[in-house]
Amino acid sequence: MKTFKVLSILLTYPESDWLAALPELEAALATEADINGEAHTKLAPLFALLRESTLIELQENYVATFDRNPSHSLHLFEHIHGESRDRGSAMIDLLSEYWKYDFDASASELPDYVPLFLEFLSLLPAGEALELLGDAVHVLATIGRKLDANGSPYATAFQLLEALSPVAALELAEPPVRDMDEAMELFGPSADGVEPLMNPGPQVSVVQMPKPHRQAAA
Repeated sequence: MKTFKVLSILLTYPESDWLAALPELEAALATEADINGEAHTKLAPLFALLRESTLIELQENYVATFDRNPSHSLHLFEHIHGESRDRGSAMIDLLSEYWKYDFDASASELPDYVPLFLEFLSLLPAGEALELLGDAVHVLATIGRKLDANGSPYATAFQLLEALSPVAALELAEPPVRDMDEAMELFGPSADGVEPLMNPGPQVSVVQMPKPHRQAAA
């Protein structure tokens, strides 16, 4: 689906080359209006921001929005696992999913970077892309709600993804403490000497994605 490719571009760091192609990006969305729910209309606030701001303003806004605010992080697993050891395992699972489809994920970004994930979805048949989107929508919707609460036009991209998902988004639990040293300082080891992030603690329902049993495209 071209829609996922367009969203991937819109969520990357603003650069003059792709900003000059905004009319083409809007046109690409319009060609899939029957399946993306008039995405070009829903994304109007974001396109307005990108058209009406200078490049430096856009770049400063992007850094403030995504790089300096962890609650808006564009790394999916940070919202599920924080910096716990489980995040590494989730990264490996996602990379395995990419490799099944011969998708080159050797970019400088981590595998769970949202624009990279959306680029991957854009290469799949629509049905498979939407199914994988359903695996990630719980995180994407969480990011969108936080962006919306802060009045960011970038929220519209995540709202569109939530609307496209065949699965209703669930509320996420807060991720584990980000730093082991901080956890040790706050909580100390348990009575049996186990480090706090190694202790499973109470069991909660955690959203996992993607599902490892999915088969590669023919």
